[in-house]
Amino acid sequence: MDHLKTISLAGILMLTLLLACTQKIEYPETKMVDVVDNYHGTEVADPYRWLEDDNAEETKAWVESQNEVTFAYLEKIPQREKIKNRLTEIYNYEKVWLPYHQGGIYVYERNDGLQNQDVLYMRKTMESQPQVLLDPNTLSEDGTISLTTYSVSPNGKYLAYAVSSGGSDWREARVREIATGADLDDKVQWIKFSDLSWSGDSQGFYYSRFPAPEEDKALVQQNKFQKLYFHRVGTTQNEDVLVYEDKKHPFRGCYAEVSDDGRYLVMTITKGTDERNRVYYTKIGLNKKGRVHRLLDDFDAGYHFIGNKGTLFFFRTDLEAPRSRVIEIDLNHPERKNWETVIPQQTDVLSSAYLINSQLVTIYMHDAHDVIRVYNNNGSFDTEIPLPTLGSIRKLDGKAKGNEIFFVFASFSYPNTIYRYDFTTKETSVFHQPNVSFNPEDFETKQVFYTSKDGTKVPLFISYKKGMVQNGKNPTYLYGYGGFNISKQPSFKERNLMWMEMGGIYAQAILRGGGEYGMAWYDAGRLKNKQNVFDDFISAAEYLIAEKYTSKKKLAIGGGSNGGLLVGACMTQRPDLFQATLPAVGVMDMLRYHTFTVGRG
Repeated sequence: MDHLKTISLAGILMLTLLLACTQKIEYPETKMVDVVDNYHGTEVADPYRWLEDDNAEETKAWVESQNEVTFAYLEKIPQREKIKNRLTEIYNYEKVWLPYHQGGIYVYERNDGLQNQDVLYMRKTMESQPQVLLDPNTLSEDGTISLTTYSVSPNGKYLAYAVSSGGSDWREARVREIATGADLDDKVQWIKFSDLSWSGDSQGFYYSRFPAPEEDKALVQQNKFQKLYFHRVGTTQNEDVLVYEDKKHPFRGCYAEVSDDGRYLVMTITKGTDERNRVYYTKIGLNKKGRVHRLLDDFDAGYHFIGNKGTLFFFRTDLEAPRSRVIEIDLNHPERKNWETVIPQQTDVLSSAYLINSQLVTIYMHDAHDVIRVYNNNGSFDTEIPLPTLGSIRKLDGKAKGNEIFFVFASFSYPNTIYRYDFTTKETSVFHQPNVSFNPEDFETKQVFYTSKDGTKVPLFISYKKGMVQNGKNPTYLYGYGGFNISKQPSFKERNLMWMEMGGIYAQAILRGGGEYGMAWYDAGRLKNKQNVFDDFISAAEYLIAEKYTSKKKLAIGGGSNGGLLVGACMTQRPDLFQATLPAVGVMDMLRYHTFTVGRG
């Protein structure tokens, strides 16, 4: 799969469509077994159950035989090498990620172009020479150990970082002494879905982990009873302090962060992928384990901690506001009747908010593209930070008492560019602009709205090379996701750029089930409403055909994970509508997916 990604899944998929290859495919025989389950009186056969054992030699042999067929087919596509060479050229540019200021230093990730893993750099000031802080490429010979998360201690002495091996969700955390570049003996294992958050005195960090799985079952065994711990630098994991656990609810999660002032540990309690959560907190004491206060304990809405000013806690919430608002809770008077609305719900969706420069910096989505607005703590509007074009904020960061913001902006033909905003001068400057071997002026993107099956208006981004003619003959790749309240906004993908260079159209549908229009849009595409997502995607395809962007014989669809489920459903319901489909890592088995690792989410 990694090899396929390197040469562009979408490009190869569509090239196969364009060439109309006539290779005869002979698939390996897949044995069937007699397995039948009874679901509430309905018998369902599952003849391929044996393939669930990923460690079985028989399964490994089946995978190898399938790969032989796949690559034998792909390697005969004449233009494949040309595609690979152009993609290599496009990918080969310096990539820099958002600077993070902590402990008197700036740290950020950088890739010189084709490195397997991004390298972590540090510099004392924005003008000083950068130094390598951590190079994950040196951690393994094949480059498959990646840096997943990192955090600098408030005193600037230590770097806590977590790595993943071979793409696994499991993380192992280590501690590096920044001055010497040497790793300490600290090693913290079985971390999953967790950041590393330092205590204000830099003595250690908080993290969440699961119990160690049984031997050889790390990739299949269900993960239950996540717990929150504190690890003190220089000690073994066996000595870590248990801060919080829930012995009654095995599938709840706990994520924690230390407030900017170092006084509070704020815990977010989740259940699956439900947007509703609980928020607890402790006052951080000498033993790093204080009394747990259940501040928000009803699972009645989503609450996202923004920051605090003393005992005043700011949250972004969808409580009585499906497009979200900002509220203030005083820990001394936490009763709901005392809550204050700081920024009320607006027409656009409030997708994120930060406490920076003692102000509230917000990102709003307007028809799935972003704007940045700055408010004072009393909710009064201050300013809007200008953006270069229709696009999205990929990441934003700053300190509660800092006077600067760094943010990453991108669009379909606008590579990730890092900007710095200065609160003192109210000026925006470029921190890093990538040099990619293409001319952005050769391409254009437009946003249209089409009508889905039930009459709902759905946004659709359409990107292509200038000069495209709507004659129904353009090869088109339609992408969708539509789930988990995840917003799919304009973003830069090298493989999509090359597809457009070749004359293809890239279309991205903003389906229900995402977060682009708030909770109502999300709810309209999940559970009993899931069919709406499939209808939206099918209607997008029909729109592209009706408006003569493409035709059934020139249209391919793709999506991954939940998007793979989407493609799997649509290719089943409307096989006549698409010439090629890519249901990448799709969640397909609706009866058993929840029995493995964290599939229940």
